[in-house]
Amino acid sequence: MIESTQTTMVKQANHSKLYWIISDNLVLIKRSILHIIRSMDQLLGAALQPIMFTILFRYVFGGAVNTGGVSYVNFLVAGILVQTAAFGGTFTAVEVANDLQKGIIDRFKSLPMTSSAVLVGHVVADLVRNTISIIIMILVALLVGFRPTASVTDWILILGILLTFTFAISWASAVLGILAKSPEAVQWMTFLVIFPLTFASSAFVPTTSMPPILKVFAENQPVTHVINSIRALMLGTPIGNHGWLAFAWCIAIIVVSFILVTILFRRNTSR
Repeated sequence: MIESTQTTMVKQANHSKLYWIISDNLVLIKRSILHIIRSMDQLLGAALQPIMFTILFRYVFGGAVNTGGVSYVNFLVAGILVQTAAFGGTFTAVEVANDLQKGIIDRFKSLPMTSSAVLVGHVVADLVRNTISIIIMILVALLVGFRPTASVTDWILILGILLTFTFAISWASAVLGILAKSPEAVQWMTFLVIFPLTFASSAFVPTTSMPPILKVFAENQPVTHVINSIRALMLGTPIGNHGWLAFAWCIAIIVVSFILVTILFRRNTSR
């Protein structure tokens, strides 16, 4: 028994630090994805939310909004996709708050593992959940009249923008998850941040119809640039500066959020 344990320790010592960082992250990513698969609530949320919003906005506002010659359903889909990605990314905050409240992270601290792997696991799981929602939403949109002109290359760029945006929102919501006192607090905190950004944007109506102050905000915030980039790629219209501005905003949010969440996570778990 002693020889077996010593052999295992020798084998472990033969691996580099990078190997164990990757291994720890993969284990926690698997854990978070299994939570999604085994949670009926999360699966239903990922499937039903995009269907509900697509059908609701398509038929409630479809004949009332002037989109300048573009059919409303073609105008709408980019906004719904980004809204779905934004709200989907906030699941990270809820899961982080849950782990902190239940003491799971304190248990992980007692193990010889990379502490940040917990956060990485939740963020990557959000990417998986949002990918499922995106696929379902596009299929539903096609059924209700969405007719994109995007090429294969355009769709790859669209997916890249959406996943980068989701990644950014997930890291930002992880900050809120650590700051919140409970999962319940997380829900209203993320709502206060995400709701104004998604609705005060070009998601559902053209920004030209907005009051001057709201228009300035809507046209210069990250969600609008992401939406306009995706909409242009879907419909074959000029993308302008929206493409690089969308990526610039996302990268900035990821960098700032990662720094903040690292500092807050270490302070919180060291108490």
